[in-house]
Amino acid sequence: MFLAAEKGDINTIIGGIAPDWGPFGSLGSEARVMIEVVMAVALLLCFGIAIWGAAKQRIGATALRDTFSAEQGKGLIVAGLTGVFIIGSLGTLFTIVYGMAV
Repeated sequence: MFLAAEKGDINTIIGGIAPDWGPFGSLGSEARVMIEVVMAVALLLCFGIAIWGAAKQRIGATALRDTFSAEQGKGLIVAGLTGVFIIGSLGTLFTIVYGMAV
């Protein structure tokens, strides 16, 4: 009989969903940290764009009665959240493409 939770360790659960880095599996730890930092900065930048768009939409729609500013805000929100989605799924996309090539 095989028990899935035999060890009872949190690393068993987390290790099961952690990415294996796909094509980047052979990189050193410093390179992995650099990739993670670049992706984190890009995520923060995209979140900042989305927040700026929300503020621009809110101010343009209510205080200034400027419909052009409100439309620009909507575009910034969509662009920022799309960037967050794309950056968040890059690891999965690289792994899928690498797996199809091998």
